Amino acid sequence: MKKLSRQKVPYINPKNSQENKCEKGAYTVKLTSHESNVTIVASGTEVELALKVQVKLLENNIHSKVVSMPCMELFDKQSEDYRKDILEENSLIVTIEAGNIMSWQKYMKAKGLNLGIDKFGESAPYKEVYKHFKLSEEDITSLIQNKLRE
Repeated sequence: MKKLSRQKVPYINPKNSQENKCEKGAYTVKLTSHESNVTIVASGTEVELALKVQVKLLENNIHSKVVSMPCMELFDKQSEDYRKDILEENSLIVTIEAGNIMSWQKYMKAKGLNLGIDKFGESAPYKEVYKHFKLSEEDITSLIQNKLRE
């Protein structure tokens, strides 16, 4: 298996399959309940962070769905039904990006969270940069919980 990141992150696919889930631009990685009211969207190495946030949320009885969106352009070309299945209308949409967040804003609903890094010049191991920009699993979990209380 080839490594596609400088960061040491685990392989998230629980089983090998011939299905190309990326071909539609976005797909559900893990769902804790069909009654979930939070959808966490990320791509690349941030999907691991999204899965860690999902665990923290579940510890607080908050169900969620983690979506990997490796290609916005492909996702945008899918049917409206598919897009609504991935980004449910009644769900709090939370995007996580270790870079500029502007491109994610088109998926935000009125009360969504768009988390990322909108400035340059920080250099450190990725976990330290995440902590500095409040992109740790604890910080994101807290932001989501606070948003749900609004």
